[in-house]
Amino acid sequence: MSKKYLAFDVGGTTIKYGIVDENLQISDRGKVDTLHNKDGHILKSLIKVTKEIIQKYQLDGIGVSTAGIVGDDGSIMYAGPTISDYQGTPIKKELERTFKIPVSVVNDVSAALLGEKLAGSVKNASTIYCVALGTGIGGAFWADGHLFNGYHQTGNSIGYTLFDPITSTNYEQRSSTIALQKELEPLGIDPIEAFARAKKGSLREKKIIDAWALQVAEGLSSVLLLLDPEVLVIGGAVSKQGDYLKDLLDEKLNQILPPNLCKTVLKMASLGNDAQLYGGISNIFEN
Repeated sequence: MSKKYLAFDVGGTTIKYGIVDENLQISDRGKVDTLHNKDGHILKSLIKVTKEIIQKYQLDGIGVSTAGIVGDDGSIMYAGPTISDYQGTPIKKELERTFKIPVSVVNDVSAALLGEKLAGSVKNASTIYCVALGTGIGGAFWADGHLFNGYHQTGNSIGYTLFDPITSTNYEQRSSTIALQKELEPLGIDPIEAFARAKKGSLREKKIIDAWALQVAEGLSSVLLLLDPEVLVIGGAVSKQGDYLKDLLDEKLNQILPPNLCKTVLKMASLGNDAQLYGGISNIFEN
């Protein structure tokens, strides 16, 4: 019988889920609202969905990718204001107690990295840094066969770096896709449309995207200089811009890095929203 794993991706507003089989095919997809975690709704939803799924399948494990900082015990050590009353939620403990099968819980950016390593663009890389560009900016680091999260599990908080006392902004406030959106507001378009116009040669949109890409590259350059990963993979919805964004970031990195020093290869994530589903079950799947 083919092994099957239930994978969850817990975000600020929705919980996506699906069944991942031993051939890394995803089926039985679904999603439920988080309801802003009112009355512990997220954990209750994970349990409810799992109870429904085990009526159809014998599960070999459950993987959870989630926003927030995840502790070694699979509980939520820290969660931002987007998910209220989430901190301290014992996801791994409660799911294992209820269903008596292995459970893995990982931060969503770590899950994106693990997903791309399991089934995506960095399958054969040994040292990987992932930067997720979205409404915020998160980081994850894989080296020596495991994720590196720091002594207090708060490492890779790249979005909070590069604080500028003049503007009182940090890296993610200047370089997230929300920051790009704000620059585009006078034009009345979103980043997707801006990239489409820039690719067709519109200089107005290209100028704005170029300035944003330079801000992004400044943060990436710190990763390259400090950690020297084999591959730096860019995740988040903006990674769908593919080679256009990759080439632009390479160009900006070449402008600000010492010539011929950094050898890291820059890649775009290839799995889209499925990366977190694959990453959630990665530890169980590979073990």
